Formats: sequence, structure tokens, C-alpha cells
Amino acid sequence: MTKRLIRLACLAAVLATVGPPPSAHAEPVGELLTRLQGLYQKAEEAAEAYNATEVALKARQDEERRLTTELGRARTALGVEKAVVGRLAREQYQGVRGGLSPSLRMLLAGDPQQAVDQRHIAAREGARAAGVVARLERGERQADVLAAASRKALDAQKALSTDRKKQQEEVTTRLKDVERLLAALTPAELARLDAREEAVTAGAQRDLVDSGRLPAATGTPTAAGGAALRYATEQIGKPYVWGAEGPASFDCSGLTSQAWEHAGRSIPRTSQEQWEKLPRVPLDRLRPGDLVLYFPKATHVALYIGDGKVIQAPRPGATVKVSPVAANPLLGAVRPDPEGAPLAEFTPPTLPEGATAGEDTGYSAEEKPDR
Repeated sequence: MTKRLIRLACLAAVLATVGPPPSAHAEPVGELLTRLQGLYQKAEEAAEAYNATEVALKARQDEERRLTTELGRARTALGVEKAVVGRLAREQYQGVRGGLSPSLRMLLAGDPQQAVDQRHIAAREGARAAGVVARLERGERQADVLAAASRKALDAQKALSTDRKKQQEEVTTRLKDVERLLAALTPAELARLDAREEAVTAGAQRDLVDSGRLPAATGTPTAAGGAALRYATEQIGKPYVWGAEGPASFDCSGLTSQAWEHAGRSIPRTSQEQWEKLPRVPLDRLRPGDLVLYFPKATHVALYIGDGKVIQAPRPGATVKVSPVAANPLLGAVRPDPEGAPLAEFTPPTLPEGATAGEDTGYSAEEKPDR
């Protein structure tokens, strides 16, 4: 039994599947590789959807907590204003029972100055009462708005939790499909599959280098890019686990987002958002620290280290490693710090022994991006 099969057999994905895969033994190795990569692609899409839902859920939870806090403050303030209104009502009632009202005393005053003073007092009391009532009404409206927003945020939170559970089931189901396919192969078939993957990767890398689409020479990163590169290098050898952001394991976008987080710059969590929201950069202008995106839906991402190589968390059963930049079908590249100036000098971190060992391909698509 190969190391690949042993690793994949240890995946904790044990949900019902759509039925056994067709017999793998009759398939040419090229078709088998395509089918396997298709299964990986479906799992990757589900995993990144889960990651996006997880981010949205955390945001909703933060929003719901903020609204709950504001609602508590609004209700406390509302209670204070209600107490003031009650006190004013009691004072007015007691004043009427105790004698003449301020307005009547003003009319009966024999001294003109006393009448003016009484009028000022009456106006001030009236304004005070009107102000209290206005604040009370505003407080009630604010409390109603906050209560409605809090209920809406809680409902959205519940819906996202349901979506997350479905996506988790989808991921584990897709990974179980991969396990079952690989378990149906003989050691010889697994060896041929490995060899085919390596040949495809080597050919794609040669074509990319020959095309001139990569930088002619490796430049230097920015200070932040160098820090992200050092962090990613320190993670080499740690296992891929979907949804993981470290420190013990990572998925592809968990590695890149955490590398830049440790460099002092927050970037989106998922590979799709990294592609959509970060500034694009041509491949021939890549510098260490940039992010390279793969597949038509941007479902895979790696961190460029220079010399035509990336650090990536490829897929379940593999570990964080150094790979050729063309190990997967290229979509493009983005730069988390476009305003940063490259360092005058930079010494790349030393790669650990075995940094390039293991599978290079991530979750492949059925066809390459049209670029």
C-alpha cells in the first residue's frame, strides 16, 4: 500500500455517498487521473464555500453581539427617561393638588417682575417636559429598530449555520468519493497514477517557462512579503486539512491568509475572495509573496517564492510543500501589498529537507482556464 493510500485512508470523512464509482481497473491512467482530479475539484469548491460561510457566520455573530449590546444600552437609557417622565407627572399632579398652577400664579401676580419670573419658570418646565418626552420617543424608536436588527441578524446566523452544516457534509462526501476511488486501485495502478501526475506537472512547468510568462529573474519581496514568505516556509511539512487556518494544519487559502496575517496585513480568507478583492498582477511581474490562483473558479491558491516555485497546501493527504508554479492550471496572480516597495536585498529563508516531496497538484478542474 502506497503512502498516498495510507494518508487518504486516514481522512475522517465518513458520510453516505452517491454510490460506488465505476471500476477503475478498466480505465486508462489518463482518464483515471482526470476523474480523480474532478472529484478533488468538487471537494475544493465545497470546502471554499464552507470557508466563505464560516467567515460570513463569524461576521453575523459579531454583528448580533454588537446589536445586543447596543439594544441593552438603549433599553437602559429608555428606563431612565421613563423614570424622569414618571417623576414629572407626579410633580405636576402634586403641584395641582397643592394649590395654583404656575400659569395661574403668573396671571394673579401683582408684581410685574414676579409675573415675568413665573412665565420663565413655566416655559422652562414646559421645555424640560417636552425634551424628556422627545427623548423617550426617540429611545423607543431606537430600541425597536435595534431589536428588529438583532432578530434579523440572529435569523441570518441560524441560516448560515444550516448552510455550513450542509457544506460540511458535501465536503466529507466528496472526500469519501476520493477515498473509495483510490481504495479500488492496485499498488501498480497507484504508481502509474503518481507517475502520470508528475509527468503532467513537469510538462506544464516546461511549457510555462518556455512561454516567457514568468519573470526572467526573481526579484525581492517587500518587507511584508518577505515576512509572509518566512511564515509560509515555517509551515512546510504540516498536513492539509480543509477549513484549517493553522497552526497545526492548513488548507490552501488558510495558509496564504495566515501568512499575510502574520506579515501584518489582513486579506480575505477564501481563495475566491483573494482573487476578487486583491489587485491583479501579471505573471511576468510576479515577486515573492504574491499569490497565485488556479482553476476557472479560483478554488486553489499558493504563495509565490520565486524561481518559478510556490509554497502551497495542495490537497487532503498531502502536506504544505514547495511546488512548480504550473503544478495546477493557472488563473492569474494577485498582490496583497501593491503599494509596498521591494527590499533592496533579501535572503530567502532556507527550505527544510524534503520541502518538494509529495503531490504537487491541488484540486484540478475538468478543463483549464481560458487564458
